[in-house]
This record gives sequence, structure tokens and C-alpha cells, in this order.
Amino acid sequence: MTQHFHKEIERLKKKILHLTAMVEENLMMAVQSVTERNITLAETVIENDTQIDQMEVEVEEECLKTLALHQPVAIDLRFIVAVMKINNDLERIGDEASNIAQRTTELALSPRRDVPFDLDSMLQMAMSMVKRSADALVSMDADGAREICKSDDEMDELYHQSRHVIYKQVRGEPDAVEYFSHLLSVSRSLERIGDHATNIAEDVIYMVDGEIVRHQGHLAD
Repeated sequence: MTQHFHKEIERLKKKILHLTAMVEENLMMAVQSVTERNITLAETVIENDTQIDQMEVEVEEECLKTLALHQPVAIDLRFIVAVMKINNDLERIGDEASNIAQRTTELALSPRRDVPFDLDSMLQMAMSMVKRSADALVSMDADGAREICKSDDEMDELYHQSRHVIYKQVRGEPDAVEYFSHLLSVSRSLERIGDHATNIAEDVIYMVDGEIVRHQGHLAD
């Protein structure tokens, strides 16, 4: 491949890493907005999502242009295909962070109540999975990516527990159904963020090892 092609690959790497950093920062602010019931911070998260959407389009256009002009093969083709898929999952994480922020604005205006499930653990796990998937992408660490995939079942279990507890709570406090529905939406968004972080980890494995691991359940040690 030409020197021009390799420059384009490096530019693509920088763009996807920049998008990763943008998404990670916005998720951190979304989590903080929930824990602090901070409407101003939530509004910032929602505004930032437009920039994330724009960057996602730029990365996709860059990938398509590189494919059309250079017709890469082998590891270079694998890299571009993986970047396109990671790009989409990063944008979806950004959407879920925005959804969490939107729920924050509603929760902050409601009377403060106890959260009946382990929201802190879900928040920390979502943040951890996104950060670790970003680190695996930066370092091209397939082994680290495999460890992230193993975390997804734990996140799913936390979500199922939260849903069960909220349904039970609503039956006992029907007047607070709107409040609990917002909490359930936050929980669902966190579970989906875990799914997208897992997708990114799977794409890192494909990028590095050329192995498609989707739909394989737990990855072997």
C-alpha cells in the first residue's frame, strides 16, 4: 500500500480515538448528572451528543472513502471494517448517555426517593466497560477485550435485578410510577451501554486476531 494510504489509516485511527474520548467524557458527565441530580450538567450532555453524531458521520465517510480509493485487503481491510462497526457502537453509547441525561432532568424535578436497586454498581460497571473497551482499542489488546466480554453477563444480571425490584416497588407505591419509570429507563440505558462496550471489545478481537466472536457466549480463557 502507498504512503498516502498509510497516512489515511493513521488519520482514521486518530478520528476514532477522538470519538472514543468524546463519548467516554460525555458518559462520565451523564453518570455524574444522575448521582448529583444536576440538570445543568445533563443539558450539557444532551448538547454534546450533536457533536458526537457529527463525528460519527465523519468517521464513516472516511472509512467509505478509504475503501473505495484503495480497496485494502487482509489486516488493513479488517481494521477499516472494525472501525466502521466500532464507530456505530460509540455513537449508540453517546445516544444512551443522552437518554440518561434526559431522565436526570425529570428525576431532579421529582421528590427525592431512595433508589431501590444497586444503581451505583450499574453506573460504575458501565463506565468501566466503556473505559476498558477504549483502552483495548488504543492498545490493540485482544486479551483485554476478551475480559470485557465476560463482564456483560454481570451487567445483564444487574439490569434484570433492577427491573424486578422496580416492578415490585411500583406495585407498592403506584403514586410514584413516573419516578420509577425514569429509574428503569436509566437502568436499561446502562445495560445497553454494556452491550455496546462488549460489541466494541468483540470488534477489537476481530481487528487484532481476525476472529469473529459474536454469538459465542462466554469466551474461553
